[in-house]
Amino acid sequence: MKTSDFYYYLPKELIAQTPVEPRDSSRLLVLDRTTKSIEHKHFFDIIDYLNEGDLLVANDSRVLPARIFGIKDETGARVEFLLLKQISGNRWETLCKPGKKAREGAKFSFGDGLLRATVAEVKEDGNRIVDFDCDENFFATLDKIGKMPLPPYITEELKDKERYQTVYSHELGSAAAPTAGLHFTEELMEKIKAKGVNIAYVTLHVGLGTFRPVKVEDVTNHKMHSEHYEIPEETASLINQTKQKGGRVIAVGTTSCRTLESVATIYSEIKPCDGFTDIFIYPGYEFKVLDGLITNFHLPESTLIMLVSAFAGYDYIMEAYKTAVDEKYRFFSFGDAMFIS
Repeated sequence: MKTSDFYYYLPKELIAQTPVEPRDSSRLLVLDRTTKSIEHKHFFDIIDYLNEGDLLVANDSRVLPARIFGIKDETGARVEFLLLKQISGNRWETLCKPGKKAREGAKFSFGDGLLRATVAEVKEDGNRIVDFDCDENFFATLDKIGKMPLPPYITEELKDKERYQTVYSHELGSAAAPTAGLHFTEELMEKIKAKGVNIAYVTLHVGLGTFRPVKVEDVTNHKMHSEHYEIPEETASLINQTKQKGGRVIAVGTTSCRTLESVATIYSEIKPCDGFTDIFIYPGYEFKVLDGLITNFHLPESTLIMLVSAFAGYDYIMEAYKTAVDEKYRFFSFGDAMFIS
């Protein structure tokens, strides 16, 4: 398949700049892979499409406030650092803007000196290996001075940092939110549990590679970024029990989906484990775990719309996206949702 096969027209005004309140009042496009129907609902209606004995699997990763703004010690020049990956302790791989200010050995301070940094290495791809130093806990300091690394298509300032976190976020480490989970409120989750639907968690730390465009025309030539995942014992047990009893395993988001399908591909079963995945799911892939998917609307020609097309069928998804545009759904991270059963 060609990357251009996954293009669709999207008016700029449909790219959501701010989240809706309350979280579960966003719209929900409901797809049924058997009947090929398309329904228009709200996210709080999701409970009507879940059955007793189903299992929701959500990603509990928490987004780092990874954008920090500071000054270069020698010159006072302003810089922006974006933390990408923790290497060890307070050593991180980062993006730096402007890069010419951040040569090896350069020193910077952030938050009036609350955080200090020294560039240890400049990598071939331009990223920097940076050693940070602070008087308090590094993550506590980051929480004070950092800003959320919102996707490039969101241009408005986020007033409340928690609105770019899911209500169940727990494990700190993502550079972007697992956005399908942003629609859940604690009250809605309690109603879902009361219906006899179980909820389990995996952790996949979302990297900025999730926004990387597919630059090759032949989809099969695209190289996926790698992300760290973990499946705890309780989750693995619940997935296997659900399958044995005939219930559905429904992933909340493409990150949960990729975690489950990665583990099933590597081990031919779901078991407690952790590791790195660069699984690339596109039409032709045979799903091993998933029975349903809750997801947002994804960028044209992205690996994520390819994944959703693999699950629901290419023609059906492209029709659904055209319908969503015509009906003026809100798109991308702070946008509306889709449930595919």
